[in-house]
Amino acid sequence: MKTAAVLPANQKRRINTLRAVMLVMVPLVLFTRPGLPLGEGVMDLVESTGMLLVIAGVLGRFWSILYIGSRKNALVMQDGPYSMCRHPLYLFSTLAVFGFGLMLGSLILTVLMTTLVFLVLSDIARKEEAFLRAEFGPAYDAYAARTPRILPRLRQFSSPATVTFDTGTLRRNFFDALVFLSLIPVSELTEHLKDIHTLPTLPLF
Repeated sequence: MKTAAVLPANQKRRINTLRAVMLVMVPLVLFTRPGLPLGEGVMDLVESTGMLLVIAGVLGRFWSILYIGSRKNALVMQDGPYSMCRHPLYLFSTLAVFGFGLMLGSLILTVLMTTLVFLVLSDIARKEEAFLRAEFGPAYDAYAARTPRILPRLRQFSSPATVTFDTGTLRRNFFDALVFLSLIPVSELTEHLKDIHTLPTLPLF
């Protein structure tokens, strides 16, 4: 029987923590605007880059799920995105939030949101690894020694020619993808409301 110290991380707590972080950011998203507006062409480029990063984050999460599927906490996955970092789901979630910040056009807001999400996910990753180290011992220690936690080491990529995946897990994660994709219309809507002065805003570089 496992002690509390080595139980798998509480995924509901993870989700609720992230929701709390995003709720804290809502007033800043709604009631701030870029303090130093860029030219229209530059701003369009920044927003387009942000949109592409959000989409890349969603696709990256699906890519990671193809490998880990329903096997989370059941083995030390070391293939595909897991060959480059130990928590690619958290990497791509952070990337999507960074893209959302760019779409909002505020450097401070981008850095603040991305940093908060990264710190929360890093803490969750640390707690998950306490279980994995207890469960898999030297095998996980060896994997962790050569593979970074979240920031990827691209040159380490490796993958078998064939990968099997669990359709149920992929389907459940579709709803997570919708949450991230909703950042795109949310950004466009808030920008429109600010442009027509429906929302009172303060400048934030």
